[in-house]
Amino acid sequence: MVSSLLRSVRPASCIAALASGAVLSFGLYNVHSLAGVTEGGILGLTLLLEHWFDLSPALTNIVASALCYLWGWRLLGRAFMVYSAIAAASFSLFYEFFACFAPLWPQLSEKPLTAAVLGAIFVGFGAGICVRAGGAANGDDALAMCVSSRLQMDIQWVYMIFDLVILGLSISYIPLERIAYSLLTVTISGQLVGLIQRAEPRRILLQRKAAKRI
Repeated sequence: MVSSLLRSVRPASCIAALASGAVLSFGLYNVHSLAGVTEGGILGLTLLLEHWFDLSPALTNIVASALCYLWGWRLLGRAFMVYSAIAAASFSLFYEFFACFAPLWPQLSEKPLTAAVLGAIFVGFGAGICVRAGGAANGDDALAMCVSSRLQMDIQWVYMIFDLVILGLSISYIPLERIAYSLLTVTISGQLVGLIQRAEPRRILLQRKAAKRI
C-alpha cells in the first residue's frame, strides 16, 4: 500500500502544495486578518474563531481541514490526501512564522476595496495552485465534494451555500459594509481558482500549435 501510494505521488505536486500553504497564510495574515475583510469556507471560519475565541488559524485550519479530509478520503483518493495534508501543514507552519512579524501593509485597514482585491489574489492563487496539483489547501473542496455526493447537489451550489453561511456568521464581528467587500473577495478568488485549474501547461499549448501547422 505504501509503495503504491509513493508511486502515485509526484514531487512537483508536493512542492506546489507546500507553496500553496505559504501563499494562503501570507495573504490571510497580512491582508484579511488586518483589514476586516474575510473569506468564505474554512478560511473564513478560522478568522471567525480567531476573533471570538482567540484561536490561531494555524491550529483551527489544520483541525477543520483534517476533519473534512477524514470524512471524504475514500472519495478523494490517497494522492489527494497527501497533497492536501502537505498544504494544510504548510499553511499552519507558515502562518505561525508570519505571525512573528508585524503585518507588511498596516494601511490596508483603511482601504477595504484594495484589501478585498489583494486578498482575493493571494487566496485564489494559493488555492488554485494546490487544486491544479491535485489537492486542496483546506477542507473546503473535500467538504463540498462529500456534501455534493450525499445530497446529489451541484458542487458550485455547495460552495456558495458554505461561503454565505460563514459570511453571515461573520456579520457578528465585521460591519455589514465590510461583508460586501468580503463577497467581492470570495467572487474574485473563486474565479481565479477556476482560471488556474483550467490553464493549459505551456508544453501542451506548444504541442497543439505545432499540430495545427502540420
